[in-house]
Amino acid sequence: MGALPAVTDADFNTTVLQADKPVLVDFWAEWCGPCRQVAPILEEIAAEHGEALSIVKMNVDENPQTPSQYRVTGIPMMGVFKGGELVKSIVGAKPKAAIVNDLQDFIG
Repeated sequence: MGALPAVTDADFNTTVLQADKPVLVDFWAEWCGPCRQVAPILEEIAAEHGEALSIVKMNVDENPQTPSQYRVTGIPMMGVFKGGELVKSIVGAKPKAAIVNDLQDFIG
């Protein structure tokens, strides 16, 4: 799925929680149609706002620990982590304008 880097249960702590800027984690699965719709939108946002916000993907089927820890019960779910904390959740497939709007606090 696309060009966004993947994150796993094993490297979530260092890649996401210890990052020096906000990180959007796209919780997705191979079988999830709406997740595939959101992926190219997130790639565009990463290209446009990568200096302010990192975007990574986590396959919930391959990495059950982290989604469970953050109570990800439906996908697609995008979580913004800042300073080691989950500070915003965006649930469901949305158009690019809506996602960008949800991210205004982080991308200026």
